[in-house]
Amino acid sequence: MPAAHVYTVAFQGIEAREVDVQVHIAHGNPYFGVVGLADKAVGESRERVGAALSAIGLALPPERIIVNLAPADLPKEGSHYDLPIALAILAAMGVLPAREMAGYTALGELSLDAALTQVAGVLPAALAASEAGRGLICPAASGAEAAWAGKIEIIAAPSLIALVNHIKGAQVLRAPEPKIADDERPVADIKDVKGQETAKRALEIAAAGGHNMLMIGPPGAGKSMLASRLAGLLPPLDAREALEISMIQSLAGELRDGAISRRRPFRAPHHSASMPALVGGGVRVKPGEVSLAHLGVLFLDELPEFHGIR
Repeated sequence: MPAAHVYTVAFQGIEAREVDVQVHIAHGNPYFGVVGLADKAVGESRERVGAALSAIGLALPPERIIVNLAPADLPKEGSHYDLPIALAILAAMGVLPAREMAGYTALGELSLDAALTQVAGVLPAALAASEAGRGLICPAASGAEAAWAGKIEIIAAPSLIALVNHIKGAQVLRAPEPKIADDERPVADIKDVKGQETAKRALEIAAAGGHNMLMIGPPGAGKSMLASRLAGLLPPLDAREALEISMIQSLAGELRDGAISRRRPFRAPHHSASMPALVGGGVRVKPGEVSLAHLGVLFLDELPEFHGIR
């Protein structure tokens, strides 16, 4: 039996690298293996996929099932491989059309009841799918952010059974629409600051020229109050900048409801924050505060107290 293919992505920083999820079912003792430099979360997808298929009335065939995540030398991390693995297995079983499924990039986490759970990084994945000329399959909760990728086919499904019914033509899912975040909440305004004319002038110059700024003074002088108003002096993000920032927020899991904001970010990490929290990193690499402040304001209060700066 030929291998079935569904595509997904692996994240390297903000870049979404294409991953070919290949499934081969052969005669032999029942076995379900995942190969291709997968971490523990990807390996555990075997249990989630098996339970999700059982929840929709299907069972894994009592044969030898091999899932290969190619390229095999690229590390694979995260739970978003659940959905492409499940779809590739369904294609290999003949439940879904294998040729059609090879034209999609998919990502999403499966619950044991076959519901699709929101995952991080859908926006970069959608942009990568657009560049590759493929459609995108994602959880319904992530559909709004995927819709910003442009004119590509996007299937945003609440569950695996709804997705299968849509592909087979038994139930049509609505195409998601892009959302803009509600930015009606008030912004700290520099006009509320009484006095401090020299400091306010310095803030205006820093905002106009995109300069860094260092404020020194005794406690209670108003440094934090002034700094919190710097973002309000900056112009709204244009479409390209908003998309760029939203990609970073999507990877960090901070893009609420998939809605993109036109407001400049303001990040104020505590001085006890670790170095990975500031610059990014961790077991599953995520953007840090420096990246999340891109095109906005990074406020380092009590600067000498930050680790590595003294």
